[in-house]
Amino acid sequence: MTTFQLLMLGASAFFAFKIFEHIQTLQNPEENKDSQNQDEAKSADAFSPFDPEALVEKADEAFEEKDFQRALALLSEADAKEPNNSEVLFKIAYILQQTNDNDGALNYYQQALDIDNNNEFIHNSIATIYKANGEFTSAKMHLRASLEIDDENPLTYYNFGNLLVEMQHPDEAIGMYQKALELNPDFSEAKEELEKL
Repeated sequence: MTTFQLLMLGASAFFAFKIFEHIQTLQNPEENKDSQNQDEAKSADAFSPFDPEALVEKADEAFEEKDFQRALALLSEADAKEPNNSEVLFKIAYILQQTNDNDGALNYYQQALDIDNNNEFIHNSIATIYKANGEFTSAKMHLRASLEIDDENPLTYYNFGNLLVEMQHPDEAIGMYQKALELNPDFSEAKEELEKL
């Protein structure tokens, strides 16, 4: 399984759980309707007849088709209809990161982290951007936070190993790659990096 597949698998599981949580809290919209609510509904809901969950599903489809612009538009609409949803913010950030807009991605990751500080995938993603920007101390801090949340994620150890290689700490990197392989013996990218050291 590739690093990208591991990241997407973890993110998908997280998002599925968040959607399940949200569905559990839904109320019948007929219960709270009055004329004032109908007028207010014209603001955010006027974009389209789709609810935020449907917009996220359509955005996921667009992302799979590599139509990043459409995915971002759908997620932005979902964000307008349901602000402060860490899943939506994370997905917006991830797509921005894929389009090399690291500053925009970091902004959305930070917003998602403010809402859900115990999300290892957000910490991992932020660390990736900090590493790319040469901000190794900040990257290390977020990778440590990710390991505090889940010390059984091989992807975090792999990312930490990559950071340590970049920081020219090969001995520490070896330990991280070995831990990633201990948790996932089929982690080919970790094997390749380990063989280079």
